[in-house]
Amino acid sequence: MAKESLTPERREYILQELENTGTIKVKDVSSKFDVSEVTIRKDLKFLERKNKLLRTRGGAIRLNYTYNVEDSPINEKQQKNYNEKQLIGRAAAALIKENDTIILDSGTTTLEIAKNLSKFQNLTIITNALNIAIVLNEYKRFAVIIPGGYLREKSLSLAGPIAETFLKNFYCDKLFLGVDSFNLEKGVSTPNMDEASMNQTMISISKEVIAVFDSSKFNKRGFATIAPISKINTIVTDKGINNNMKLELERLKIKTIII
Repeated sequence: MAKESLTPERREYILQELENTGTIKVKDVSSKFDVSEVTIRKDLKFLERKNKLLRTRGGAIRLNYTYNVEDSPINEKQQKNYNEKQLIGRAAAALIKENDTIILDSGTTTLEIAKNLSKFQNLTIITNALNIAIVLNEYKRFAVIIPGGYLREKSLSLAGPIAETFLKNFYCDKLFLGVDSFNLEKGVSTPNMDEASMNQTMISISKEVIAVFDSSKFNKRGFATIAPISKINTIVTDKGINNNMKLELERLKIKTIII
């Protein structure tokens, strides 16, 4: 039987192995079917176009992302994975240094960072979230800067061209970026276009970008792209992260803090 006639069998095998183990290596499939690694890479490329897997260096991993277009109200988001968000907030706050200038993006996880700043005496904090600004005001000692813009009712955040133009006057040490969806291939994204544009501006004025999100956000894709993952320096997440994802982040040299 010609080896090319085994193409459907190879591809079915690849998908079954991914279902069973979550990962596959080009060299292993090449050896099993006695075909070149180039042929297997073509198989993987074909299956990736069909949204069946995600290619990695030397192989592929199972693709389980869901397409996230829902822009839920902030009170609903706050109830989801709340314990994980609390832990992430404390761990992220530990990355801040006295006298830092930081940005706290809107979001329920970044809100938890704001609640964990009691040890600091002098911080300059930019936030586009009204609920976060209220928490920061309770410390009575930080310089808190709020951009203009229009208020998004669901997220209690300020966005739009006025807010973006205002932000371009600054340069900050660290951005703590709330993430709705994280995908290795498509990057970080959100359901709302205005939020995505605001986040892009935040990234452009920040020395270091720290993405904070619970593990349920991995392998998802939102409607509006914020940035490729190459723009992320550090990720703070919980121990629910898939091991294959962890290995890929290590390979990409993205510092990953798991709590």
